[in-house]
Amino acid sequence: MSIFSFVKEAGEKLIDLLTPGNANASEQLKEHIEKVGLGNPNVHATVEGDKVIVSGEVASQEEKEKILLALGNIAGVGSVEDQISVTGPVLVSAVFVTVKKGDTLSAIAKVQYGDANQYHKIFEANKPLLSHPDKIYPGQVLRIPE
Repeated sequence: MSIFSFVKEAGEKLIDLLTPGNANASEQLKEHIEKVGLGNPNVHATVEGDKVIVSGEVASQEEKEKILLALGNIAGVGSVEDQISVTGPVLVSAVFVTVKKGDTLSAIAKVQYGDANQYHKIFEANKPLLSHPDKIYPGQVLRIPE
C-alpha cells in the first residue's frame, strides 16, 4: 500500500465527487477511469475527504500507474491510496513528476533524460491521459518511464 500526493487545486473538475456523503462517488470515479480511455478495469474506488482509496486488480504496472494518475489528477483530490495488485509481471515503477508553471514536455524530458527530444516518450507513457503534447497544466502529475 502506497499513498501518492497530488495538487488538490489542479485537475479536471468532477462535480459533486468530493461532496460529503456522495453515494455515487465510487461510480463517478469508475466512469472517469473509463472516460479517459483506460477501459473498465477491475478496481473499486472510495472517497474519504480529499483522499481516494483504490483497490482491485489490473494486468500491468503501467495500467496501475495510469489509474492512479487518472484519479489523482482530479480537482479536489489531495492523495490516492494505492491498494491495487498487479496480476502480470511487475516491472520497475515509473517516476512521477508534478508539472510546474512554464513546464513543457520537452523541458521535463531535458531534466529527466538529458534530451529535450525525448518528450514523445513522456507523451506516449501518459496516453490516453494526455491528448496532445502541449496540453499539460501546472499541478498535473505525469509518469516518467525509465
